[in-house]
Amino acid sequence: MDDVKQLVSEIKKGNLKPVYFLMGEEPYYIDKISDYIEKNVLDEAEKGFNQMVLYGRDVSIDDIVSNAKRYPMMADRQVVIVKEAQDLSRTIEKLVQYAENPQPTTVLVLNYKYKKLDKRKALYKALKKNDGLIFESKKLYDNQVPDWIRRVLKGQGYDISPKAAQMLVEFLGTDLSKVTNELDKLKIVLPKGTQITPEHIEENIGISKDYNNFELRKAVGDRNVVKAFKIIKYFGDNPKDNPMVVTVALLFNFFSQLLHLHGMVDKNPRSVSQALRINPYFVNEYLTAAKNYPMRKVSAVIGLLREFDVKSKGVGANATPQGDLLKELLVKILG
Repeated sequence: MDDVKQLVSEIKKGNLKPVYFLMGEEPYYIDKISDYIEKNVLDEAEKGFNQMVLYGRDVSIDDIVSNAKRYPMMADRQVVIVKEAQDLSRTIEKLVQYAENPQPTTVLVLNYKYKKLDKRKALYKALKKNDGLIFESKKLYDNQVPDWIRRVLKGQGYDISPKAAQMLVEFLGTDLSKVTNELDKLKIVLPKGTQITPEHIEENIGISKDYNNFELRKAVGDRNVVKAFKIIKYFGDNPKDNPMVVTVALLFNFFSQLLHLHGMVDKNPRSVSQALRINPYFVNEYLTAAKNYPMRKVSAVIGLLREFDVKSKGVGANATPQGDLLKELLVKILG
């Protein structure tokens, strides 16, 4: 995120590169940077003649180079943006000649989503050598997204509780575009200065604050049998919104972290937070679960979760409803 701010700051100052090669697994930042260039490098009067948006599926490398080599009309520069440039991955190395001698009055932007250039090949080296900018947008891990949500909201005048941020991640995963869309919905109805709570999430996004994987994990960790089975029943009644494969994956990750925790010598909250990569707010939840599940039991549960992961995908349990499988799994974990 700091890299993106620095990049945008340089563009604002007019320190433009001849080529922006935006690549990587996370499309959110690629779109953000490309959209910023599209909206801000040229003024409205200049865009008509000097800004062009191409799509990788519709053009060849020769088409891109031909457009990039044009001279601007009644302006200092032109902007050529290639969206979905990953569709040109088989021929992308043909861009090397242009990268070696880019047109100084053109800003060429390539959105190369979900892929990366090979650093050993000529195009990567030519871009680096000739003042091109290569930006890699890396996918965030699950444990990094809640903090990302908090920082984004803080910059926009909002706060969010740890539980509310975790609920969003449990429901939406690590797709930052999806998360941003849901945050935008919340900002429409909530005034600046609001701390977003689980109640806000439930009322405005439709994620139940009481019946979700986050609450199931806590109930299992606390050995709260009644609450855990209530949540499982809700999941069984609403299988499309609560797929078993997601629940099993989350529990597997939880018990894997507990196994790591059991192996730690230093179990002070700060060390646990750093080692398990969890928000300090949730450390006590993990410490409680570690007391409730000795290391041997944790190992056994991990084995169970592997078994039920296979069953959740239809192997050896084709006719068993998801709700019944979840109940069977819970009985074995809590037994």
